[in-house]
Amino acid sequence: MRILRAWECNIGREIVKLKQQLSLLDGLAANQRTTVLKIIDDVRRLGDKAIVKYTKCFDKASLSPDEFRVKDQEIEDSYKKISLPFVKSIQRAISNIRAYQEHIKIPNVSPLKANGVVLDTLYSPIESVGVYVPGGAASYPSTVLMNTVPAKVAGVDKVIMTTPPAKDGTIPPERLVAAREAGVNEIYKVGGAQAVAALAFGTETIPKVDKVVGPGNIFVTLAKKEIFGYAGIDMLAGPSEVLIIADDRANPSFVASDLLSQAEHTPGISILVTFSESLVKQVKTELKQQISKLKRHEDTRKCLDKFGVIILTKNIDECVEIANALAPEHLQIMTQNPRTVLSGIKHAGAIFLGAYTPVALGDYIAGPSHVLPTSGTARFSSGLSVNDFLKRSSVITYSRSALKEAYKDVAEISEAEGLDAHTQSVQIRLKGARF
Repeated sequence: MRILRAWECNIGREIVKLKQQLSLLDGLAANQRTTVLKIIDDVRRLGDKAIVKYTKCFDKASLSPDEFRVKDQEIEDSYKKISLPFVKSIQRAISNIRAYQEHIKIPNVSPLKANGVVLDTLYSPIESVGVYVPGGAASYPSTVLMNTVPAKVAGVDKVIMTTPPAKDGTIPPERLVAAREAGVNEIYKVGGAQAVAALAFGTETIPKVDKVVGPGNIFVTLAKKEIFGYAGIDMLAGPSEVLIIADDRANPSFVASDLLSQAEHTPGISILVTFSESLVKQVKTELKQQISKLKRHEDTRKCLDKFGVIILTKNIDECVEIANALAPEHLQIMTQNPRTVLSGIKHAGAIFLGAYTPVALGDYIAGPSHVLPTSGTARFSSGLSVNDFLKRSSVITYSRSALKEAYKDVAEISEAEGLDAHTQSVQIRLKGARF
């Protein structure tokens, strides 16, 4: 990990560089977007035929349309391939996620009433949601839970999951079990930009949904960007990232392990911000010792070398300023009094306080969704929650007397805008209409 000393460099310029590093969409090759647009167009025009083509091309799996949907027997068989402790852990995670999401769900509010006016708010769930779960080196059952359970708590009737198949057309059993336990209604063996397009527009086999959520590679992310408007999306997620604020009391082995847990994502961005030179030396020693014991030690080491940075500051206030400037996806505060530091934090996706709260808890079982804003977007957005699957409708009721009272203001504004039909729609109700 490279070391930046805030007092020896232009820290503002270095933060700009880090922001660019965090940004997923900056500097993308034009052919990536071109490829995605071609895939989306093919899926819209050709439907299942395009899905067959791209599944064979990208996933090396030869599937016919009647093989897209995962059959109940495949899910039942998946339970035989995993351990009972895994199932129990999944169930406990679901319980925690459900409890938290129910706790933060927007409650019904009493109507606002005054002088013949009644203003209500109606919250209703989205009817159908598509959950994208990536493939690759891991099976990602946690991604299934963190996207599906909040949707179910919101009351979404139909949750459709798409996920890329292996070459033999199978889906990892952990992913299937998680989907069944979380309440996914249908699962399709489709990945990549073609899956996003299928969810947005529908095919002969794959149903269209109202919103698409879930992480993926650059092609998946660009596809979500392109289909927005035809369907809703959660966010444009970039590489996973953590920023750790630590003081001279922090345990260096804890700090090192959390830096490595992000680098393990390959790519994952790991940033340590501290005023303690002593801690930096100890953390570097711990990194060397711990990394050699990891299964993915080579890729993790490369990722840490490329995307890892330690920023030395003069004091804790500078640490907070840098954290706010970067607005990280995950923020860990490992100081003697973490809640004191928390009071200065303005921007972060998820915040983990104290020595015994690693990001891994948020990734898997704590309760808040691990689908979080990345690349500095925590400055203006939040992590996925039950409330992202609810729509808000305003309900407005006026009596005749209230309409009469409002007439002059409506007329003044509508006439200023040159929209006299708006004025007339009020006038006609006040000129002898029967009530």
